[in-house]
Amino acid sequence: MTMLTREEIEQGLAENRSSPNGAARNAHAEVLVGAAEAMGDGALFRTALDNLINAYLWSAESSKMLVPFARLLQEYDKDPGSFDRWDAHSLFWQFKWVATAISDSPEIPLESAVGWLDEMERRYRIAGYSERPVRESELWLADAIGDDDRAERAHRAWLAADRDDMSDCHACELNGQGAYAVLRGDDARALELWQPVLAGERTCAEEPHRVLATSLLPLLRLGRFDDARSHHVRGYRMARGNESLLPSIGKHIEFCALSGNESRGLEILAEHAAHMSPLVNVDDQMAFHGGILVLLRRLTELGHGQSPAVPYEGVPHTVSELYEVLRASSLEIARRFDARNGTTRVSDRFLARIGREPLVAVLPLGVRSGALPRPAAAVSAATAVPAPPAADVEELVERARQAREQRHPAADALWAELGVRVDARPEDEVDPLLAADVADQRALTAARGGAPNAAELLEAVRDRYRELGQSERAALAELRLASAAAQSGAEPRRIRELLTVALKAAEALDADEPLRGRRIALAELSKIRVESYLRSLEAGPEHEHLHEPGQDHGHGELAAELYAFVAAYEHALPDLAAEAEEMLGRVALSQGEPERALPLLAASAARAVSAGLPWQAVDALVLRAGVLMSVERPEEAEEAARSALEHSAEVTEAETQGVVRLTLADILLRRTDAAAEAAEHALTAAHWFDQAGLTADGGAQARLVLARAYAREGRHADAAEVLQSTLPDLLEHGEGQAVSVREFLGDLLRQLGDSRAAAEQYLLAAEVAKGWEDTRPQAALAQAAAEQLSAARLDQEALAAYERSLELYRLTGDAPVAEVRILRSLAWMAPRADANEAAWARARDLMGQAAGVLEAALAEAGPAGSAEAGEGRAAPQLRAELAQTWLQLAQLLDWRVTSYEQAEDGDDDEAGGGGEGSRRLEVDTEALRREEIELTARAGDLYAELGPDHLGDRLQCVQYAAWTEQEIGREEAGAARLSELIEEFRAMPEGVPDELLERAQSTLDSLRS
Repeated sequence: MTMLTREEIEQGLAENRSSPNGAARNAHAEVLVGAAEAMGDGALFRTALDNLINAYLWSAESSKMLVPFARLLQEYDKDPGSFDRWDAHSLFWQFKWVATAISDSPEIPLESAVGWLDEMERRYRIAGYSERPVRESELWLADAIGDDDRAERAHRAWLAADRDDMSDCHACELNGQGAYAVLRGDDARALELWQPVLAGERTCAEEPHRVLATSLLPLLRLGRFDDARSHHVRGYRMARGNESLLPSIGKHIEFCALSGNESRGLEILAEHAAHMSPLVNVDDQMAFHGGILVLLRRLTELGHGQSPAVPYEGVPHTVSELYEVLRASSLEIARRFDARNGTTRVSDRFLARIGREPLVAVLPLGVRSGALPRPAAAVSAATAVPAPPAADVEELVERARQAREQRHPAADALWAELGVRVDARPEDEVDPLLAADVADQRALTAARGGAPNAAELLEAVRDRYRELGQSERAALAELRLASAAAQSGAEPRRIRELLTVALKAAEALDADEPLRGRRIALAELSKIRVESYLRSLEAGPEHEHLHEPGQDHGHGELAAELYAFVAAYEHALPDLAAEAEEMLGRVALSQGEPERALPLLAASAARAVSAGLPWQAVDALVLRAGVLMSVERPEEAEEAARSALEHSAEVTEAETQGVVRLTLADILLRRTDAAAEAAEHALTAAHWFDQAGLTADGGAQARLVLARAYAREGRHADAAEVLQSTLPDLLEHGEGQAVSVREFLGDLLRQLGDSRAAAEQYLLAAEVAKGWEDTRPQAALAQAAAEQLSAARLDQEALAAYERSLELYRLTGDAPVAEVRILRSLAWMAPRADANEAAWARARDLMGQAAGVLEAALAEAGPAGSAEAGEGRAAPQLRAELAQTWLQLAQLLDWRVTSYEQAEDGDDDEAGGGGEGSRRLEVDTEALRREEIELTARAGDLYAELGPDHLGDRLQCVQYAAWTEQEIGREEAGAARLSELIEEFRAMPEGVPDELLERAQSTLDSLRS
């Protein structure tokens, strides 16, 4: 094997520190330790050992750190003087990690674990450190072995001891204190302790990641469902894919299993399937697999035991098989701990964990998750329903028939339940009329679903009713036959024949039949509706455009028929009159007359409510809310949507529930103060759409509204996670939405500091907009991508994106401000990679181009104050941008001077200039400083002309000039500039904000001191 040189080892260590955590990094770190030891350089060997310990810590192999730590400790004992202050601090800090690793390693005898703890205490005492970390380590060891009295004493001693340089960060300590409270059954106290971490006041490399995961079950147990949802969405985003956080991933999976989100749990498991294999750190393995076992058990209980699960060690398994494999291996680890500890504490806790029952039936999370397939066991379960007492069935029959006559939303569910109970009884024990009613309901369901045998089923039901002497039910079956024919696309002649038969059947009912009038009216309304459809069908494709304003296309005849129907039945049958009025409203909308539609929809809803059928008002109210928003009457729209929500209480159709809530959420989002409520309704809407099987349609739109509401609240991580989960669905809804949602996701990722990912979304959006006639959206997206690429230090990519954006803006010919901002960004980038003289010259030239663009635009706009061509709005912005350009040029020159002076102080070539043998380029720093003063003064004068809205900008320019005056030894001139401005501010009749005066006076005091 080739021996590495010292330079190669040092370079390897530098690369290893920044490598992704995991087995590959660890293996490389091990090689570097061997190479450093072989070289015989003690200092390099110690550095390599320290690097290896840190690599192990941030992986699933943390228990491996014991050996390199022991060797590093030996190095310290041999020659403490070879460890500088930082090296010694690092060694003692690592003692805490090792104490945890020993406690988590069942192969290390308990006596050795206690011995290490004693050794840690001794060394900390000699070094003068507080016992606080020792007592914390003692607490967890005592808890693991079941010595609760010792654990409590250690807990009190831990909190009582002083904090010093060896104490864990506040975030990690609060994590531990809260975890101990949970073990003692005090969830509320735990959440109180964790609050500073959860609120972002106390953070570190792994917090709040771990606390967010640990808080999930306590929040569920306390009924704080909104917080639990948010902690899962935000926390999983932080922990995802992090090998050292596999125990936290297990907690997120467990949370999903106990909150009715088993499909989400399966998705998380699939994302981390590569980490399923046995881990070096068996404690982490048991913690990770424990959460998975909770999920697998729940899936088995729900009938999914024979469904495929993720492979384990390359072998496919069903859910039940994987459960048995992981349970056996985890219990074997737990028993090893028990054997080491002399108690059953570890096994007892593990068994209690994997046996937990759900804490809530279903907690909608907002993020998209595929639905679990319906298991075969669930399909066949209905046949096992025991026959109920006859009295119960009679009561159910009465309720079902009453709901049917009221057209109550619960009718379908009641008849479905009756169907199950009827099927469970021998045929000769079932009342013939009840059997016919059940068959009627099943035929109706088949017709609604467009089943090919619907007509056959309806005919059989009609004939059975006739045999039983139920003429009014037979007449209704005739009408359903006509509707089914229209739905299936039958010939118009056949549909009309069936409608005529249905109407005659209704009219032939006995005069004393209570439902005769309803059957006739229902047949008439159905005929009106179907005839309208048939007329449009017979008119041909040239009359398909029914939404053009001013076009009748037979709507006048339809409207006349509906108005006549309303007049005839508004008192006798108000619910049917309400249906007709809703149809009239839709006709008005199809003719492009929203103002005519609005009162009709309102009247329909009011009539349904007064008839005691509030659920019938929901569709009209939802439609009315949408129309009101389109005509910019948001207050009335919100009122209509809230009424729809109120009246939907008894609606059982999942899609309708989703539509109502999405409508209200979308309206509320237009308000500035209702984001939280909008999020609540959007979240519930997404859940209902999922239940309706419309996850990719209404569910996607609801999640988009939810993400926007979360963003409005400042919950950018929640918003990004929700949006990313449904992004594939949203991208299928047209180019406009694809661009919009990718831009929105880019904005969220930018807020989260993920510059690379944000740039990717902006670029993907720009690619979609590439073929659009208007180039401005693509230009803006390219500019946004460039900014994020620059922030990620991807300079070449940023440069290309800026240049593309500049090209596109120039094509529009009317975007000088955007053009100028890009030129300034390019100017700042020019010296960043290679600050030679050519780069500084290019930066200055780009700033000059920016000023030239603005001066040309201002000249085209005409004299200041001109009101032509919108100059009253454009010219002030152009002048402000010109002032900003001069100020930024001054700042660029300051960077130029500072770079030169730093290079001169270091006796090196001038700031990146030229490489070996390059000749030092002399820079006249005083001339540049004088130019800075002139530029900032010019910018300040222009801001002064722009008036009081730019007082802060003006102060910035004068402050800059004053400090620069001081740089060249003209302190009094600088102070005079600032004093003059302060006096001017104080004399302004409209007054100046106190904060500006305080800033100006503070700068003046600093200059004079």
